[in-house]
Amino acid sequence: MNRRELAGILLFGSLWGMLECILGDFLRDQNLPAGAIMTGLVAVAMMSYTRIIFRKRGMQLGMAMVAGLLRLTNPFTGCLICSAISIVSEGIIFEAIWYKLFDLREFRRPATIASMGMITSYLCYIGGFLVTQVLTPIVSSVAFNPNDLVAFLPQILARGLPAGILGIFSILAIDRVRSYDISKLKSRFYYPVTISLSAVCWILTIANSLLVG
Repeated sequence: MNRRELAGILLFGSLWGMLECILGDFLRDQNLPAGAIMTGLVAVAMMSYTRIIFRKRGMQLGMAMVAGLLRLTNPFTGCLICSAISIVSEGIIFEAIWYKLFDLREFRRPATIASMGMITSYLCYIGGFLVTQVLTPIVSSVAFNPNDLVAFLPQILARGLPAGILGIFSILAIDRVRSYDISKLKSRFYYPVTISLSAVCWILTIANSLLVG
């Protein structure tokens, strides 16, 4: 992975993490489905955009790791470990779904592109949720009861539907804005822009956590 791609990971991972901390917490305070909204409109959008313009496997997992790390800087919210695990899980699931996919134009028809958005968003959401329910008790040294997970499985599967629907709009929007390719910026602009914006994301997130706390 070259320096340009690493800078892209830092930038988009930082943007993702900042939105998770600030926008996500705001949505939760308003009793809105923050998880579905953040997965369908933020996570899937950023991961699909970077896959299309950089055409590089592994970048999306790297972004998820950066976003998960940034999520841990906000101590005045719910389960930090849960959120971080969920974000990284979404990155892993996305990489698996898009393993052989680099360009939405391969699908040609908008309906097929929309279906890909729905499938990606739905699986990222419920997959991240399920992995979180399994790993969080282990990381927290709390006993994990599989029966509890099985009992709530239908409810979990149903909760993924809003994320899937939002993923349709997200992926169609990304297909339209693909021409705005940040990776094509000249190096003398690209690196200062990516590093500066990444720093702003971290500063805003930490400042927000201190003010809220």
